[in-house]
Amino acid sequence: METDTLIDHGQPVRQFSIMLPNRVGALAAMVKLLRTNSIEVIGLSVQDSRDATVARLVVSDPETTEQLFIEKGIPHATCELVVVTLRESGPGLLQCLDTLMIAETNIDFAYGLLPNHKGKSLLALHVEDYEFAVAILHQSGFQLLYQNDLSR
Repeated sequence: METDTLIDHGQPVRQFSIMLPNRVGALAAMVKLLRTNSIEVIGLSVQDSRDATVARLVVSDPETTEQLFIEKGIPHATCELVVVTLRESGPGLLQCLDTLMIAETNIDFAYGLLPNHKGKSLLALHVEDYEFAVAILHQSGFQLLYQNDLSR
């Protein structure tokens, strides 16, 4: 990632992917662990299977989360997300998706975030080319948020 992008826009939002056992309370235990370390979950996507669950988390403090996961031996993966504010969920969502489609940028996955930003919905997107998607969405007039916008 280029340094000038970080100066202009801020640090990208980081997502953590973790495997949880598919049992009652596993997700609650993970959220409690984070909360005891003053970390809030602000985005969540869960994909369930019979044996295990993949939880994708966006948190208020990714650096402390990474350190905590390493200390506790919790296997995880991270990736960068584009976070878009949408004025209206219906029309705004379609405009965002159309913008990326016209630019021929694939979306790997997407989900809404828990907090809203000044009354607007937040959409987290994992795209094939982060820098390109950020540039295209900025040029098209979308407001993007970065980690410092979501952290406390």
